[in-house]
Amino acid sequence: MMRGAGRRRTSPDRERGVSKDILGEFEQMVLLAILRLEEAGSDDVYGVPIVEEIRARTGRSVSRASVYVTLRRLEKKGLVESWMSEPTPERGGKPKRCVSVEPGAVTLLRDQRAMMDALWDGLDPAPREA
Repeated sequence: MMRGAGRRRTSPDRERGVSKDILGEFEQMVLLAILRLEEAGSDDVYGVPIVEEIRARTGRSVSRASVYVTLRRLEKKGLVESWMSEPTPERGGKPKRCVSVEPGAVTLLRDQRAMMDALWDGLDPAPREA
C-alpha cells in the first residue's frame, strides 16, 4: 500500500494552521481593537494605535511585529482589508498601511463570543491551587 494512501487531504491553509472558521485569542484582540478604534471615529486605523489599544485594554505587552503578522494573516483570511494612506509628515512622508474589519469578521467574532458564553454559562469554578 502506498504511504499516505486513503488519507484525506487538507487544504494548504489548514496545513499551515490558517483557518477561516476559528479565531485565535490574539486575532480576536486585534479585530476588537480595530473595531474600537473605528467606533471612536478613526478613519486611518493602523498598527501603532492597534498596539496601544490592546495594551490599554488588556495591560498585556504587545509588539508591533506581532500585530503586523496577525494583520497579514487576517487579511489572507478575508477578515480585514488594507490600503495605503496618503504620505504623512509625522512618518517622514511615508504612507501608513491602514486596515478595516470586513463584515464576515464581525459575524465570526460574535459566533465565537456566543460559543464561549455558552461554555461559561452557569459555570463559576473556584480557583485551584497549583
